[in-house]
Amino acid sequence: MSDNLPSNPDLGDLAQLVSNLPHSHNDIPAILGVMVPIVAIVLGLGTGMLSLWLDFRKKREMFQLHHAERMAAIEKGIDLPPLPPEFFADRKRVDRGPTVYFRRGIMWLLIGIATTVALWGTGEHEYWWGLIGVAVGVAYLLSYRVELRHPRPPEPQNTRPPDAL
Repeated sequence: MSDNLPSNPDLGDLAQLVSNLPHSHNDIPAILGVMVPIVAIVLGLGTGMLSLWLDFRKKREMFQLHHAERMAAIEKGIDLPPLPPEFFADRKRVDRGPTVYFRRGIMWLLIGIATTVALWGTGEHEYWWGLIGVAVGVAYLLSYRVELRHPRPPEPQNTRPPDAL
């Protein structure tokens, strides 16, 4: 196979070799069609893993700093400070008020209207697909109205840290 290749190719020879390849540039749309989902999946999983790692690292550093503070207090004979309640708070579960539903509802409603109008303006018969965004927006706005009329009672927070060993 290396017998057909020139030993010192110049730019003209290289261009000729590339143009003689059987599927040189005709397969680019097919390759991109396969690469887009692969890249999307890899980036999606990578973003999730990065988020988990950064959260773990932040918690680890926070515990290390608090541990160093407690060790210094023990060495000096000072009473130990209590563990802060932030150590035990669930950061993932944030109480969402009705304004969040209002913002999401307006956003989805406008996205759905814009999608419907854009598809309708192109003459496509599939402009009805934009109504999915409108329906999601209306659902969020209805949730907003229900939350305003019937607010949830606040959950009691357990701010007392567990007994230290």
